[in-house]
Amino acid sequence: MSPIRRLSPETINRIAAGEVVERPASAIKELVENALDAGASRVDVSVEQGGLTRLVVEDDGSGMDGETLALAVERHATSKLPVGEAGDDLLNIATMGFRGEALPSIGSIARLEITTQDRELGEAVSLSVEGGRTGEVRPAPPLGRRGTRVEVRDIFYATPARLKFLKSERAEATAIGDQLKRLALSRADVGFFFSADGRARLSLPAETHDDPAEARRARLSALLGRDFGENALAIDQEREGVRVSGWASLPTYNRGSNQFQFLFVNGRPVRDKLIVGAVRGAYQDFLARDRHPVVALYVDLPTGEVDVNVHPAKAEVRFRDAGLVRGLIVGALRHALAGAGHRASTTVAGYALGRAQPQAAPSAGLWSGNRAWAGASVSPAYEQSLRPEPFDPETLVRGVSARVEPDYEGEQPAPAGEAPAGEGGLDLPLGVARAQVHSTYVIAQTADGIVIVDQHAAHERLVYERMKAQLAEAGVARQALLVPEIVELDEAEARRVLEREGELAELGLVIEPFGSGAIAVREVPALLKRLDVQGLVRDLADELAEYDEALSLKEKLEEVVGTMACHGSVRAGRRLSADEMNALLREMEATPHSGQCNHGRPTYVELKLADIERLFGRR
Repeated sequence: MSPIRRLSPETINRIAAGEVVERPASAIKELVENALDAGASRVDVSVEQGGLTRLVVEDDGSGMDGETLALAVERHATSKLPVGEAGDDLLNIATMGFRGEALPSIGSIARLEITTQDRELGEAVSLSVEGGRTGEVRPAPPLGRRGTRVEVRDIFYATPARLKFLKSERAEATAIGDQLKRLALSRADVGFFFSADGRARLSLPAETHDDPAEARRARLSALLGRDFGENALAIDQEREGVRVSGWASLPTYNRGSNQFQFLFVNGRPVRDKLIVGAVRGAYQDFLARDRHPVVALYVDLPTGEVDVNVHPAKAEVRFRDAGLVRGLIVGALRHALAGAGHRASTTVAGYALGRAQPQAAPSAGLWSGNRAWAGASVSPAYEQSLRPEPFDPETLVRGVSARVEPDYEGEQPAPAGEAPAGEGGLDLPLGVARAQVHSTYVIAQTADGIVIVDQHAAHERLVYERMKAQLAEAGVARQALLVPEIVELDEAEARRVLEREGELAELGLVIEPFGSGAIAVREVPALLKRLDVQGLVRDLADELAEYDEALSLKEKLEEVVGTMACHGSVRAGRRLSADEMNALLREMEATPHSGQCNHGRPTYVELKLADIERLFGRR
């Protein structure tokens, strides 16, 4: 080995830059965060060739004078880190940046030019840095407004090896857009504008709502689509000085990955496994494992309760009391889901209307050939009324008020067109049952539309909620093992699992220590037959390490309960009387979460009369 020597300042800067600036999107993130810290109300970003040849960030923040500009490009020079009694305070950081690394890091690997106009003096100055070599501060043409303009050209020209690891220009431009969207979600009061190769990619004016929650909702709708705004549940809970607010989607509005789950801590966008585990725990009996809700959560807490100095790019944070934050997120999400009642996503109706294509009327008569209503559960008199000859308006009137065919011999149901005794009628949320189609779908009429209910999915959810309540009240029955199952783990994993001994016992899993790094399983939940005890305990150890939650056991129990609910519910293909159909509707209205089955599929579709009229060209 060669003797130890000191690295040159240029090499030190380039090594440090590799931690902060991984790709053009990283440089954009640092520059936009500087603009936000400077009080900008508008940020304009433009790039060429994915930011590889040129990227520009302009803001209308406070700007800098010449002396401050010269200091800004020096490493570890910052105006943002507060000074406490013991010196620089890294425990109370209220700004996006604080290390003073961004500008010198970018300047050490690219050609950097900064032009700024101070708010007070109104004089514009400029400074260039190329490959770590800093030029002199010089006068510059006025920007036309106070603020700062940062131009970065030929990124990584000083470290060409890094260019080999970058992706295509399109991929880099997409990464920049994703980064800007996260920053835009964190600050709805700031306008964000982004163009790539002269084409506008993002245009988000500042939201001017007086209510910050509504401003965030408007920004979320602008980025994620209007459908999200229409199907989002408000989140707002506070405990012990920690507040969680934001928006979460209904279970029936879901995506195939968790990339649409956002967490912001004191206004800082972060990626944290905390939100993944918390959201999964809150939605675990509403969605299948491969479906994920859309969530944007804003955590606000005292700066001393969170450490933001744990990641070079400030993409992760550490909470002093992670259990409190996680419990608050799960509780807030569950409270919002419970408050949604039987509500289902409006996108379900939109999809149904989109699939409905108006068809031309058959020339041989409306009901000739293979009739579309052949599977409807209607009376023979109604069927006779559908014949085309002779045509009589009175026949149609009699057909609309037809009775639903009884399921059992001798049963005399009330006319489906009438509300049950004591009910409010059409003003009820799910309306009044009118008919049953294909012995599976209940058609109900509301005051301003119709509702189509999947009787099996709806009843399955109702039975599932009743069984959950019974389990919560009576507890999970346990089955003692004839011979205890010994599970070998490392000491850290075993300790994590044993710390949750009481919680696991409530779920029916009784464990105890068995020497160093081993666990003895004495009892298992009686519901879980042919249980792989070894695999379950190892899964629990992994999830406690990653999510701080025993999700596997809960999900297995809920899967069994869901299967039992499926077998114990009304099957598709069974004909229901009018009383049974209306009773199902009323129970759905009174049961939380009845808008979706256990896998996140909708239990009903609501079509507004205005939408139906547009479908037939009446509007």
